[in-house]
Formats: sequence, C-alpha cells, structure tokens
Amino acid sequence: MTRIAVLDRAEMNPEQGRVYDTAKQTTGIVGGPYTAYIRLPKLFEACQNLRSCLADGPLSRREQQIINMVVARYWNARYPWYAQVRNSLSIGIEQGIINAINARTTPALADARERTCFVVANELLAHKRLSDETYATALAAMGLEDLVAVVATTGSFSMTCLTASAFSVDPPANNPVPLAE
Repeated sequence: MTRIAVLDRAEMNPEQGRVYDTAKQTTGIVGGPYTAYIRLPKLFEACQNLRSCLADGPLSRREQQIINMVVARYWNARYPWYAQVRNSLSIGIEQGIINAINARTTPALADARERTCFVVANELLAHKRLSDETYATALAAMGLEDLVAVVATTGSFSMTCLTASAFSVDPPANNPVPLAE
C-alpha cells in the first residue's frame, strides 16, 4: 500500500494544479512517483522536463528502455519496473530480454549499442563508476554525447525508482511481469 496519499486534482493548490495540468496535457504522466513529486511543483516540473529532454535525446527508445529496466531492477522498484516492462513490450523488446534483466542475468542483445547501455548502467549502479576498459569500450561504441545520455538516464531513473520505493508506490494487482524475488 502506498505511503503517500494521491492528491485529487481538486485538492491541489494553484501551483500544483498548474504543473499537473501541463503534464496531463503534454506527456500524460502524472502517476507513479509523480504522486510524490506533486508536493513540490517545481520538482515535478523539473522531472517532467528532464524526462522529456532525455526522451528526445540521442538514445533510441529501446536503449532507453533497457537502461530503465536495469535501473528499476537494481533498485527493486516495483512500480517503475511494471511501467518499464509495459513500455518495453509496447516497443517490441522481447520477453526473453525482460526476463533476463529481471533474473539479474545478461540478456542476449544483438545490437552493440543496446549491449553497451546494459553494461554501462549495470556497472555504474554496481560499482558507482565505470572502469577504464568499460569507459573506452562505451565511448567507441556510442560516442561521447550518447554516453553522457546513458549516464544521465541511469541517474535520472534512479531518482524515480528511489522515490517510488520510498513512498511504496505499487504497481496494479494485474502486473503481468512482477519483479523476481
């Protein structure tokens, strides 16, 4: 059960209402950890802007989803995992890849950039840095701008996962692929 009450639109103050309405009209994303962020409207808005910036950045949707699943799995964040599995399936990421990430094993990723996203996100989370070898390999595979996007996506989605976990934002009961224990 969530630890934080979900505010109805009628309960929001004017600033909360403004950022909520803007998000609803643009991205439609107002649930999950945003139920906490709405308490700080500037944070809500900044998170929406960062999310939009990264979504419009150099990484493909598949690359973004692989990073997000790695991050949600690392933090054992149930709602973000649910949302990212749903998004991943909708863009054609194979169930086997999802299952491997859920099982904390290396998925069979044919695309070198997708493999790099997986490795970089995993290593950053596990070791709080990138080894010289991983950095050089990632730089060669992705280029500097795209590597910056991988690191930023890993960090940004970590905040989302930590928020969802801290406030026990749970997925719906009909979650088709729950986190493995």
